[in-house]
Amino acid sequence: MDFDKIFHFLIDLQINNNRNWFNDNKSRYEEAKDEFLQFLGDFLPQLKALDPQINVDDPKKCMFRIYRDVRFSKNKAPYKTNFGAFFAKDGRQSGHAGYYMHIEPDHCFIGGGIYKPDSQNLKAIRQHIYDHPEDFKKIIKNNQFQSYFPDIHGEKLKRAPKDFPKEFKDIELLKHKSYAMIHPVSNEFWAQKDLEKQLLKIYKIQLPFNHFLNAAVD
Repeated sequence: MDFDKIFHFLIDLQINNNRNWFNDNKSRYEEAKDEFLQFLGDFLPQLKALDPQINVDDPKKCMFRIYRDVRFSKNKAPYKTNFGAFFAKDGRQSGHAGYYMHIEPDHCFIGGGIYKPDSQNLKAIRQHIYDHPEDFKKIIKNNQFQSYFPDIHGEKLKRAPKDFPKEFKDIELLKHKSYAMIHPVSNEFWAQKDLEKQLLKIYKIQLPFNHFLNAAVD
């Protein structure tokens, strides 16, 4: 897999994030995208073997579009400067927890879980944690899990969420607006000969976290 081709394109895009440059370099984008999709297609069966909950076969349904929605954003740059993919039960837009990879020069990371779930799923997750706090803590406080994912990523409420008692001893676990994890990696991470093996190692550690969340969503 030629990740240099992906990185060089993304670096140039960071410098030239405008439609004229992108249109002039559309063939470079297509080549980089094809490299990434080929990798995703090769990796997807290995991830499905690790986690049978993943029931998606088409890598195109896992990769995010490079085009930004700028309608409600102060940042009007038209393109994302990363390649990202999310593997989840029933697809990346299903609302289920899954496994994420983010390729962005000098800002790469491996992650997963559920980022900014809708209100129904968020309440279901909080309820599941409220009902099974020790099970959830056993997952996130595991030493190996902590070595890769020391904190739950994202914003938190300042007060106890509605419908949950503020006296609950693990109330801090219910204040999260997202239940997502991030593990930063270097640019060189993607150039490893055993890249798939290294990804699966990280995703295997994350698997119990995703399954806990999906039990709530389902």
